[in-house]
Amino acid sequence: MEKLFSPFTVKNIRLKNRIVMPPLASFLIGNDGSITGATIEHYRRRAAGGPAMIMMEACAVSPEGIVSPHQPVIYDDCYIEGLSKIAAAIKAEGAVPALQIHHGGRQTSAKVIHRKPLAPSPLPCPFIQGDVEPLTVDGIRHLVKKFGDAAARAHMAGFELIEIHGAHGYLVNQFLSRFSNIREDEYGGDIVGRTRFAREITGEIRKGIGDEIPISFKISAEEYVDGGLTTNESIEILKILINAGIDLVQVSAGNDVTPEWICQPMFMEKACLVASAHQIKKALDIPVMAVGRINDPQIADDIIRQEKADLVCIGRGLLADPEMPLKAMSGRFDEIRTCIACNTCMQSIFRKGRIECLVNPMLGREEEMAIIPTKHPKKVMVVGGGPGGLNVAWVAAKRGHTVHVYEKRSVFGGQLVPGSTPGHKAELRSLIRFQTRQAELNKVKCHLNHEVTAKDVQALDPDVVVLATGSLPAIPPVQGIEKQIVLTYEDVLNGGKIPLRRVIVVGGGATGLELALYMAEQGCSITVIEMLPKIGSGMEAVTKKVILEQLKKYNAALLTDTRLSKIEDSGVVVVNQDNREKFIEAEKVVIAIGTKPDTRLYDKIKPLGYKIYQIGDCLEPRSAKDAIFDSAVLARKI
Repeated sequence: MEKLFSPFTVKNIRLKNRIVMPPLASFLIGNDGSITGATIEHYRRRAAGGPAMIMMEACAVSPEGIVSPHQPVIYDDCYIEGLSKIAAAIKAEGAVPALQIHHGGRQTSAKVIHRKPLAPSPLPCPFIQGDVEPLTVDGIRHLVKKFGDAAARAHMAGFELIEIHGAHGYLVNQFLSRFSNIREDEYGGDIVGRTRFAREITGEIRKGIGDEIPISFKISAEEYVDGGLTTNESIEILKILINAGIDLVQVSAGNDVTPEWICQPMFMEKACLVASAHQIKKALDIPVMAVGRINDPQIADDIIRQEKADLVCIGRGLLADPEMPLKAMSGRFDEIRTCIACNTCMQSIFRKGRIECLVNPMLGREEEMAIIPTKHPKKVMVVGGGPGGLNVAWVAAKRGHTVHVYEKRSVFGGQLVPGSTPGHKAELRSLIRFQTRQAELNKVKCHLNHEVTAKDVQALDPDVVVLATGSLPAIPPVQGIEKQIVLTYEDVLNGGKIPLRRVIVVGGGATGLELALYMAEQGCSITVIEMLPKIGSGMEAVTKKVILEQLKKYNAALLTDTRLSKIEDSGVVVVNQDNREKFIEAEKVVIAIGTKPDTRLYDKIKPLGYKIYQIGDCLEPRSAKDAIFDSAVLARKI
């Protein structure tokens, strides 16, 4: 870790190490753009964990530039006071406060901004769609001034570095790329014209804040679309911007069509954007920040040691564990709560309007979810060593309770054990390791290979029983379900490789699609049957996109509006939405339609009169995130 924790200087700013938290939307902002106590605490916690610099999430420079009502804004002096509280909190914890300025351009909705979105050209956002208003030259110059004013306010608020968001399909990126800029005036055409907007913004900022404050530029070096930016073209753009006054570059990727390169799911390689950063570092004479699935301190140290970048951006990793830098510095690697790239943080923002994390239930709730010692220690019996059971066990023990946790298998982890069998989901094991280590550190009494009975409960005589006994695979009531051809998803994941040619997966939800990809990667010919009109219902959007692209590569057949009718010895009979039957040949049929609660132990001990809580799947089928969150809440109130 010597290189990762060596100091570095950007212009006149000394960074104590090479770790930077890049701007990540927190959705902890008031609807009026106000900074709340939760916002300040969110940033304070991350700064206290040991990174050198914290970049505040993208602040809109103009009202029509916001992408969400929960986005921070910086287009009026009245916002300086709130923003200054964040800068002060970051600095008080020993990190350099930085701020990113931003305009969404076409990548917002008229529902959010109550007018047509602005864009360089009459091309709507491919994802959001809807009419846009192409910017006039006067409109462009007006926005250049807005960026400059925003940077000056950030400086007045106490932020010591300003970053221009020139990536991810937002307005500055839209001007840079031929994918979104088809202008024929001085702000379009060749690379000089397409860079003019960014160049003028940089110059306006430099004019307003002077020569001492560093300016960073975030670029999507590769957009991964036809006509989009490439690393070679990005190098030429950055040369122009260096001459205009930028001091630092953050090398990202992707745009509104390729979001998987913006917030990479677990299917994508760790540090997957470092090659672009390295190429840019070799070509330019300014510091380079690498970003993109850098969730492991050892990987981060390797990047610096191999001189592929000067700084590493760890974003989701610090959402999952704000103390990652301090733990890595002191060699406590087994205590790091690693980001598993499940993209729950992104999904929760879009679906719930707040940020959440599968592995860290405290995210966004740092104050209300504090672990406070109990005044009334109890004997707690936890039955089930899955993610929910382990979490409630170690948190309750940390609070001062005496905790016994029982697991019928030889290892902890519950459904995460078979769930981590596919190679792309192997990182789930890091969560098991973290929770097991926390149980050890907090002196939880662990009992493996022990299936609890009612007599065991009576023998321990606990004050509280927490049942985390999980679920059983749901089995559809169809003719032939008992045949040897039928397997459950657990049978497949617990049984290793499936040396078969033709497999039918019944269920096109998250489990079914992940299972289908796992078997396709091993050479199986896959057909997925789903009753609903759409495949992948409820899945996180970016993860779903990547899985479907991979299944297409393997020529998997995805049949929607299709119901399993009957299972025969050599295949299945299905019925489509027109009520037409069809026989599909297969060697195996894998059932992945969901789960049902395992309440067998609850039914036996309920009459005994103990205080009983149920969490996770044994209460109702739910995700690992829900089980961990429910257990975290319960552990704090026992």
